[in-house]
Amino acid sequence: MSDVLTVCDAVLRSSWLLPLLVVMIAVDAPFPVLPSETILMSAATTAFGGGDVGMVFGLFIAALAGSVLGDAVVFWLGRCSHKLLARTVDTECEIAAWVRRHMLRRPGIALVGARFVPGGRLVSTAAAGRFGLPVRRFLPWSIASSAAWSAYMLLIGLALGPVTGGDPLLSLFAGVAMALATAVGFAAVSKLRRSRVPVAS
Repeated sequence: MSDVLTVCDAVLRSSWLLPLLVVMIAVDAPFPVLPSETILMSAATTAFGGGDVGMVFGLFIAALAGSVLGDAVVFWLGRCSHKLLARTVDTECEIAAWVRRHMLRRPGIALVGARFVPGGRLVSTAAAGRFGLPVRRFLPWSIASSAAWSAYMLLIGLALGPVTGGDPLLSLFAGVAMALATAVGFAAVSKLRRSRVPVAS
């Protein structure tokens, strides 16, 4: 955990923050192991806390660009490399089943709705490619879902900005805390929903 915090702090203080965010968010689509959300939330918290409107706008553009770019990569992989992403799309987890039900009939709901669920971005964009969703339908919804997600991340930064006062270290801890709280919240809701499903006799 301390190594992750060290890396995040170094990125937040770097003059290359915005291009690094584009790359991290893009790579996070096929390989969701990078702390891109934590970095984005932390940077937004710092920008809002310091009243840096230009940085806030830059963060939104970087998040949007990285998100759409990453979506395009996963979409292409889903279409061209079924073996690589078949397990991701065809698994029987709750989010994968929901995406399969909605992707071709209501791609907007599947792509935008899944974006806010842990792992949903990978599953939904891979499914769009694997199920043959046309690019002309995929791209507008990818942009819309990316814009909604980027705005959501910045709103979290806006809420945390007054608390941290723009201090990079406090912003970093606030970003980590929010990322953990979001993951725990989704896990708790998912567990509660499964517990309410009646067991077939």
